[in-house]
This record gives sequence, C-alpha cells and structure tokens, in this order.
Amino acid sequence: MQVRLLDFTTLETQLLTMVLAWRNHSDISRWMVNTEEISIENHLRFVESLKNRADKRYFLVQDEDRYIGVIDFTDIAQNSAEIGIYANPELRGVGEDLMRTVIEYGFTSLSVRTLIASVFADNERAKHLYEKFDFIETNRTHYNGREMITMELKK
Repeated sequence: MQVRLLDFTTLETQLLTMVLAWRNHSDISRWMVNTEEISIENHLRFVESLKNRADKRYFLVQDEDRYIGVIDFTDIAQNSAEIGIYANPELRGVGEDLMRTVIEYGFTSLSVRTLIASVFADNERAKHLYEKFDFIETNRTHYNGREMITMELKK
C-alpha cells in the first residue's frame, strides 16, 4: 500500500469539509474528548492555527484514489508525540494501515522515541488496535466521568 499524507494546512475547503463531516460523524465523535459537533467556521479557524504550530501536525491519509482517514500528532517534543487516528466512517479495515502510517511517520519523520495514545477504556476496537501494534498501557485516569487509558509505544 502506498499512502500519501496531505497536510491539513494545504487542503482545499472541499477536503476540509469532508474531514469535518467524518469528525462530526457519531461513530467517530463519541470516542473524542470533545464530543460536541464542530462548526465549519471553528474547523477552518483550527486548521489556520496549525500553520503557526510546530507542536501539532494533522494529515488526511490518501491510499491510491481514496481517502482512508486522518492521523495527527500533538504535543510534539524532542522525544515524544501524542497521536490520534480516525478512519473514514464509510470504510472498514483501514485501521491497521492508518496505524502503520502513524508509527512510520512518528519514528522516521518526527524522529521521536515514544508515541503516546489516549483511548477511552470502553473503546475496545481502538484498544485492540493499539495492543496489536505493541502499545502498552502506562496510566489510567478519568475524563468527564469516563475512564481514559494512556498507552505508549517506544522505538
């Protein structure tokens, strides 16, 4: 599989609107820290703010002729970065491709030594995916009454 990473800050409005529709889809938003629907205005403002941020990178992932999902890196530091993934809600079976892309970009392009993921404890599919790629649980906390697991993968 040959994927292309399309930086949010270079996307045309049509693609940003598509990404926002995915993000606001109930199958995705329910697993986010912010479960509220995001307006197009707020989304465009957020993307514009990324142009001035070295500690955050968001990408639309393209596999040949289809867009398969979004990966992001936040709190990028010298040795670590927090990661996020969500798939195009109309596709199935692309989580592993997205995870491989996150790991390769994080360890190779960002040159970090640790990738950190936060996942709600009841998000079994995400937990299983992280575990499949050898992420290990490092902490449990609560966020808005929900249990949150921190998982890490070291290079």
